[in-house]
Formats: sequence, C-alpha cells, structure tokens
Amino acid sequence: MLKNEIMEIDEMKSDSKKLNEFIKNNSNGTLINFLNRLGKLPKNFDKDSLILLTKNESDKVRYLAIKNLAKLSDFSLIDLYINKIENDSSSNVRRESVSAIGRLRNKNSIPFLKRFLDDSDPEIAMQAIRGLLVFKDDNEIKMVLKKLEDHPNEIIRQVIHKEFKEEDSDENKIPHSQSPNLMKNVVAHGDVLDIMKNVPDESIHLTFTSPPYYNARDYSIYRSYDDYLQFLEQTFKEVYRITKEGRFFILNTSPIIIPRVSRSHSSKRYPIPYDLHSILVKMGWEFIDDIVWVKSEASVKNRNAGFLQHRKPLAYKPNARSECVMVYRKKTDKLIDWNIKQYDKKIVEKSKIKGSYETSNIWNIETTFDKTHSAVFPKELCDRVIRFYSFIGDLIFDPFAGSGTVGKSALGLNRYFFLTEIKKEYIDRIKENLGSNIVLTENYKKPTFLSMKDFASLAKNDNNSN
Repeated sequence: MLKNEIMEIDEMKSDSKKLNEFIKNNSNGTLINFLNRLGKLPKNFDKDSLILLTKNESDKVRYLAIKNLAKLSDFSLIDLYINKIENDSSSNVRRESVSAIGRLRNKNSIPFLKRFLDDSDPEIAMQAIRGLLVFKDDNEIKMVLKKLEDHPNEIIRQVIHKEFKEEDSDENKIPHSQSPNLMKNVVAHGDVLDIMKNVPDESIHLTFTSPPYYNARDYSIYRSYDDYLQFLEQTFKEVYRITKEGRFFILNTSPIIIPRVSRSHSSKRYPIPYDLHSILVKMGWEFIDDIVWVKSEASVKNRNAGFLQHRKPLAYKPNARSECVMVYRKKTDKLIDWNIKQYDKKIVEKSKIKGSYETSNIWNIETTFDKTHSAVFPKELCDRVIRFYSFIGDLIFDPFAGSGTVGKSALGLNRYFFLTEIKKEYIDRIKENLGSNIVLTENYKKPTFLSMKDFASLAKNDNNSN
C-alpha cells in the first residue's frame, strides 16, 4: 500500500464527513478494497457509516462492514447483529455477525449466543460455540456446551470433545517417541488378530500395509466379500488400538476383478479401497490424503484388447495402472506439531527429508517381482512412506508382511520393524530378505523370528515386569 493511501485512510477514520463522502461516491469494488485495509479503529470512529454499509447490495461489502464494526466491541450494536443473523441472505454475513457477538466478550451476550447453537448452518453454531467458550468456566455454560457432544456435525463434536475431555493421567504410559523392546525387529508367525491381542496399547508409530486381495490369489480366499471386509475391519480396529496418538496408518489397496464363471456370466469388480474407507473413518481414523501409485502399462493386465478390436461403446475397459495409497491418522485433538515436539531435536533434524522429493500425490514407481510372493511392495514405495511418515528410531508395523519389504526398508532407514505373517513360506522369504544387503545402522537390532505362542509368552512376561 502506498504511503499516501495509508494517510488518506487514517484521515477518514477520524473525519466522519470525509468518510461518508468517500462511501457515497465510490463503487463497491473500491469500498471492498477500503474495508479490507481499514485496520484498527479509533474510539471516536463514526460507526454510522459502516452501519449504512451493512445494507449494501454486495454480500462482500456487508460482510466486511460487520467485520469492521466488530472491532469496536460495542454492545449497542447487538440488535444489528441479531437482525443480520436472522434476516441476511448471505451465510458469510450471518456467520460474521455471530462472531461479532462473540467478540464482545460480554456476559449479556450469552442468551443471544445460546439462541444460535441450534442453527441449521453448522458454522453459525460453531461461531456461537466459540463465543460461549470464553465463559466455559461457568457451570451453566459448561453444561450447555457439553450437550453438544452428540451434535450431528463432526467438527462441532470434535471441538466440544477437545475442550472438555479429561487428560490422560496414566504415568506408566510409554513415552510417545519410544516403543516396546519386545517388538523391535520382530517377525511373528501366525494369525495377525491373535498376535495383536498381545500387543500393548499405543505401541506403533506407523503402519504401512497392503491387505490380501479378495479371492484374487491363493493366499487370500474368503467365503464372501462381506467376510473379507469384516476380517479387515477387525484387523484395522486392532491397528488403531496399538497405534500411538496422532500417528499414521497408510493403506495400499486397489479395486480387484474376479473373473467370470463362464462366457454367459460377467466378471465382478470389487471397489476395495472405497468400501474400506467408510469402515476406517467410522472406527476413528481421520482421512488425510490419497496418493496414487502409478505403474507402467506394460506391467499390468491388459483389459483393453477386446475394445481395441471392435471399439463399441459401453465395452470400454481401461488398463488399471494405479493403486490407492490412502493416508489416515489416528484421531486426536493435538496438532502434528505436538507429535513432532515429543522427539529430541537431534532426532527431528536427522529425520528431515533431504534432497528432492515428490511434491504431488502422483507417485510413478515401477512394480517389483519376487520369486516367492506374487504381489510385493516396491522398496521405493516403502522408503517414501517410511521417510515421510516416521522418525528415526520409530517402530514400523506391517500386519500382512508378505516378503518383508517394509521390514527391510525400515532397517535401511534406521527404524525398527514389527511384522506379522501367517504363511510359512513367506516367513522363510522374509528371513532371506532381511539377511541380505542390510546396512547396519545405529538402531540395528538383529531380526528375531517368533511363533505366535512364543511372542504371546514374551508379551505376557513383559507386561508382568511393568
């Protein structure tokens, strides 16, 4: 802003005649620019000029007029604000009017704020809540607000929960940056649900996994699609329990096709990531990001051959080159900064992502083939996920370990791993993978392979020693 413009605005703030003349003779565009630059208002400011603008035809002008009037903290304006909330056609004007009442910080405004807690616009209700939270030490106000714990809007529920939740006072809780020694660099052989029953709450910093595809391979046969989803729901509920507050769960899945029984029947395509998403959100995972892993077309099954020949509408089937890498975070009232501050500054510095990195959610990574497992993670994919979503020394979990690429990546990146796998042949393959080309880092601990029974016994003894 030019110096003479600042001087002119400052002059108008103290000269009501000049201010009214300016408002009368300028377009809405100029008025919007002026109102955005008005800044702090003096005690002798002529509020009538702004009150006049609250009747302007422009939603933006009315909104900015209310926003500037709120700076005056003038309780005599409350009737104007109420009128705007009840009658203005603009949602932004209505919301700013509620905010203006809240900014009065006047106990006499409490009945008016309470009136708008039931507004059909959740942002109106949210502004009323913000205004009432100033008085939350008042038992009556506290009771009014706590009734909103079951509000239909999820953001309002989250705010009320954060404001009134009881802090966890468990002194025996393991520090956020640490994890149980009994799980560090351990591969447990057995059913993942049985194994996780023996894992303490909030033990894991990051889970990265790709669940078995529904009836697409010989190691993932289920009686029905519902049974498959129920199994994954049980698994990911346990993953939620053992994940530390505010930490991440990264799920790699893709839709799957079950071939047709005969030429007189059609094949069936199951939207696994989309069906799982609603299940995960309901159990408490907060959706953060969707990353698209793109493979070369030569590496995927050709679904386009028939259409290539006849080109008939309705029969188009694109080659599926992408998989979904869905990013979720365990529900918490704390910001990411809180998680970061739980670590020593030296660990945070050493864990920083150096050099170039992928800035978009499209990750072009070639597939990897394994002599034992038919669907393995590329190590590059594991490396990216582990680097972006964990710190050095963290414990990384893969409940469906397969050939153990997550474990190998964790070792190379100076993290610990905890893997579970049910198939014996894959356990043998993990032993091969973890024994080859491993860089011995400062956190290196020789991998331990345990049966489900042995792991359960160790976990029990560990709990008894605490």
